[in-house]
Amino acid sequence: MKKEYHLSQIDEIARAILAETKHKIIAFQGEMGVGKTTLIKVLAKQLGVNELTSSPTFSIVNEYHTPTDILYHFDCYRMENEVEAFDIGIEDYLYSDAWCFIEWPERIENLLPDDITKITIEKINEELRSIHLKN
Repeated sequence: MKKEYHLSQIDEIARAILAETKHKIIAFQGEMGVGKTTLIKVLAKQLGVNELTSSPTFSIVNEYHTPTDILYHFDCYRMENEVEAFDIGIEDYLYSDAWCFIEWPERIENLLPDDITKITIEKINEELRSIHLKN
């Protein structure tokens, strides 16, 4: 899936992602400030998360509950190496059959399973984004 969307269409693009994804592990790539966390918040809400969601920049992982599942939101930006991912038990999360939304996945790329969905977001201008979803 490749699409352009205005920020006002973020609910619609989140629905499209959930309809298109074949995997519960989704890796979000894009420059800082492109809207990865914002999109993840909308996805979490659409999955049924009622809690206030926020970026796990300092905690590295936040856990949320949907009516039927668990969602883990990772921000790997501050990770210096893959050892830090092992220290937080990344493999337990990735193989838990829960939703895993991962920002800055390139920091732990060698640890990710093969069967994941990759999403790349690019900023076209202040209101317009391009998204590419690859299963």
